[in-house]
This record gives sequence, structure tokens and C-alpha cells, in this order.
Amino acid sequence: MAKINHPPPALFAWLRLLFGSLFFALSWLTVFPAPTNLLWEISILVTEWGHVLAFLSLLLFLPGWRRSRKNQIAAMLGLLAAILALTPLLRAIPVARRLPTQLQMAFGGIQPPPKTEIVARPQPLIFSDLVRGINSPAVNYNSLAYSRRDEDELKLDFYPPPTATRSAPCVIVVHGGSWRSGDSQQLAPLNSYLAARGYAVASLNYRLTPRWRFPAAHDDVIAAFNFLKSHADSLHLDPQRFVLLGRSAGGHLALLAAYTQHDPAIRGVISFYGPADLHWSYAHPGNPLVIDTHNILHAFLGGSPEQVPANYDAASPLQFVEPSTPPTLLIHGGRDELVSIRQSERLAARLLQAGVPHFLLRLPWATHAGDFNFSGPFGQMSTYAVEYFLKEVTESNKK
Repeated sequence: MAKINHPPPALFAWLRLLFGSLFFALSWLTVFPAPTNLLWEISILVTEWGHVLAFLSLLLFLPGWRRSRKNQIAAMLGLLAAILALTPLLRAIPVARRLPTQLQMAFGGIQPPPKTEIVARPQPLIFSDLVRGINSPAVNYNSLAYSRRDEDELKLDFYPPPTATRSAPCVIVVHGGSWRSGDSQQLAPLNSYLAARGYAVASLNYRLTPRWRFPAAHDDVIAAFNFLKSHADSLHLDPQRFVLLGRSAGGHLALLAAYTQHDPAIRGVISFYGPADLHWSYAHPGNPLVIDTHNILHAFLGGSPEQVPANYDAASPLQFVEPSTPPTLLIHGGRDELVSIRQSERLAARLLQAGVPHFLLRLPWATHAGDFNFSGPFGQMSTYAVEYFLKEVTESNKK
């Protein structure tokens, strides 16, 4: 019988030490800001899949970890990495416990949901969903052209509620990407989730920089809203019940459209980590190794605040807050390296001053785009808040 040659124990020890060091280094992204754009992307994985990193780190305690000094060091590094990797989840628990009461205080008692067989999420954070994922049926979408700009046809993805028996409220979704990238399929699971629960969802594409400057993207959001409203009958929509939702640059565009249209059909607006004051963005840029704030704003607005001050004024949603501003839900990570949480905090203060119903969901462990993991702590809690908000502001008797 041929003899099987097993790798020497020393090789296993070095591999164990290598993985222990790697997991330990990655786990620090749960507590320290990412210093580069690549590490910011990795930090999304570490903070929103921290339970997976913790499990992998604890595998370093498999039999043999006592055999050598290297194995022991690797196991200890794995233990420390697991502890750090679980801190986002531990920080999420008290936020989840407070969230239902805070939403009720901000927007009132929960209203009856649309008539659908799919139930709402019962809690902001469900531990089993971290592993199995949020269970929701997929909803097919249709591509509709809503506008034509020169030779470009602008389209949106329209998700009709599968069991709608009446005119449905519509959620208009605006993607992020620093106004220069992204498309209507960005983070699409929420679109299907909401459509399955009785909402029509329209996720739109819009003109991007550097080819198109402000107000092109803003005009496109308005054009999409007007298209949906004018085609409400054929699309089985309620023309008096729209909510805008956007992420990052899309959050900015959603806020700007909702605050400047003065249309009572816009029942509310939801901003995921969107900038609200572009003057403040220019004066407080992010780490240039993570995001080139000044270059992005130059491409979007055509220059600096000194060069084109009117553009910065016209593009800043915070400038348009007044008592008639629609109810607003803000969702922001406390460790956002791309768009500071101060943007949402300053907008929330202005909304409070104007007496506008609003709520800022602060997620202290989270970085920018943490809802990339739809079933992670960020994804679960933001979905719960969005669903609550939509039920409240679109209830038919609310004006």
C-alpha cells in the first residue's frame, strides 16, 4: 500500500498563524475608519457579515492549536478577531430594541398594511435571518421608458405588486454612485421585498456625470415622478401616494425632489446616507484615499462653491426645508467614511426646527452602503424602518 505523505505540522502552524493574523487585521475594520477605498469596501463585509468572520476565526481552535507556540498565537488572534467581529452585532441589539418605540414616537401608531398575504417583519433584528437570509418572494419587473434626453432613452424598472387589488402606493427608488455611476439594479432586493408587500416600486436610471451636470439628474427624477403620476391608471397606481427613496447620491436626489416639488402626492422621502448640504460637503471633504469629494462635486456642479454658489444652493436639500416639507426618514451609519453622518444630523436638526415629522436611524457600527447585505444588521433594521414609515405615510387617510 502506498504511503500517504501528510503536510508537516510546521506548515499547518504557519497557515494557522497566517489566517489568524489576517482575521485579526480585518476585524479592526469594525472599530477604525477604513483608510482607503478598497478597505472601505472590505469593511462593509466585515461589519455586516461579522458573525461569519467570527465563526471562521474560531475555527483556529480546531484540534492541534496547543501543539506549538505558533498555533497558540494563531488561536489567540482568532479569539480576539471573533470578539471584534461580533461588536457590530452587539452594538446593533440596543438600537433594534429602541427602534419600534422611536418610530412610533416620530410617525405615530402603525397603520394597517396593504392587503397582501406577505406579513411585515415582526422585529427590527432577527438573528436567524443573519444566516438564512430574509425570506421574501421575488417579484418580476418590467423596463419602462420614462423620458428621452437627446439621443438617450431613460428607463426605469417597474415592480408591480403581484396581488394588488386596488391602486397601489408607489415607491420611487434612486440609486447611488456619486452621481457618476450605478444603475437601477443597485441593491435590488429591497425593491422585490416592498413589491411583495403591496407597493409598486419604480427604480430609475438617470443621467450621470461627467457628461451631464446638475440639474440633469434632478430633472430626471422629476420626469420619472411625472411619468408615473400621469400613467397611474395604466400602471394601477394611486396618483396621490408616492414616496421617494434613495441611497447616497440617490438619497440626495430623492430629498431634493421631495423638498422642491411641493406636491401633496409625495407623502414622504427616505434617504440612506445621502448628503443634504453640498456646501458643507465641500468644506468637510472625506479622506481623499477613500473618496475624492472635491472632484466629485466639481463634476456634478461645475466647480467649487466660490465658482458656482448658485448651483450649490439649488442642489442642497437642506436649503428647502419648511413646515410643509414631506415626512422624512434618514438612515445613516455612524462610521460612514464617504458621507459623514453629520449630513443627516444637520438635516434632522433643520427638520425639527421646521416641525416636520422625521426620524434619523443612527447605526453606530455601520459604514457607507452597509445595506449591501440585505440580511445583515444594517439591512434588517433599515428594512424594518422603511416598511414602518411607508405604512404610516401612505395610509389613505393621511395627508
